[in-house]
Amino acid sequence: MEIVVCVKQVPDTAEVKIDPNTNTIIRQGVPSIVNPFDKNALEAALKLKEQHGGRVTVISMGPPQAADALKECVAMGADEAILLSDRAFGGADTLATSYVLAAAIKKLPFDLIIVGKQAIDGDTAQVGPEIAEQLGIPQVTCVSKIEFEQDVARLEREHEDGYQVLQAKLPLLLTVVKSINEPRFPTVKGTMKANRKQIPVWTAGDIDIDPARIGLTGSPTQVKRVFTPTQRVQGEIIEAETPSAAAALLVQKLTDAKII
Repeated sequence: MEIVVCVKQVPDTAEVKIDPNTNTIIRQGVPSIVNPFDKNALEAALKLKEQHGGRVTVISMGPPQAADALKECVAMGADEAILLSDRAFGGADTLATSYVLAAAIKKLPFDLIIVGKQAIDGDTAQVGPEIAEQLGIPQVTCVSKIEFEQDVARLEREHEDGYQVLQAKLPLLLTVVKSINEPRFPTVKGTMKANRKQIPVWTAGDIDIDPARIGLTGSPTQVKRVFTPTQRVQGEIIEAETPSAAAALLVQKLTDAKII
């Protein structure tokens, strides 16, 4: 089974701050990590490889430093990694990003594509489904369990009321949720392999793409403003000897505040 996993290097959201003057994310000095959902996607691919054989190729679009994220994926067990990096890709929204990723995937052998449900920096959950549309293959989102019988996948799809059980044939794209697994840690042997590995870099000239559909030119989405939400007033803990007394005190406070 040939499995392609798409990953993204993202800022560690625990460290992200907004510049109050420019209303943009301050990236200087902010550590970058592999998008956590994408680690779940890689772990799912590695488990399928262990069960059914095959190869796992990891692909990412980003600046040169995104090679570090790909090396971490190799250290975890991925067989190959490819970085899509070109100034022409800069400023891409989800549509332009999915177009470039799909064009690159067309150059690879693949039976199954697995991506994380969403990236923690944008939270759009759009790139995975858009890749499937670009490739013209079926997609199943929010997958929490994957089983295979020959070329038929039996899937559990998580949603707010429980799970849907679905079947789909290869080729197929899946987006996975965090509950699907616990990603493994890189091994010492894997880390040594990753340190020695040269990550190939594909530019716009290496894939068959329309220049008008990449980067800012190919991005219909325009971000007008990024801002930090206003700090809300801290809540109050109501303490009383009994639950009924606490409830009465809460009602009195709400009445005094003219909320009820």
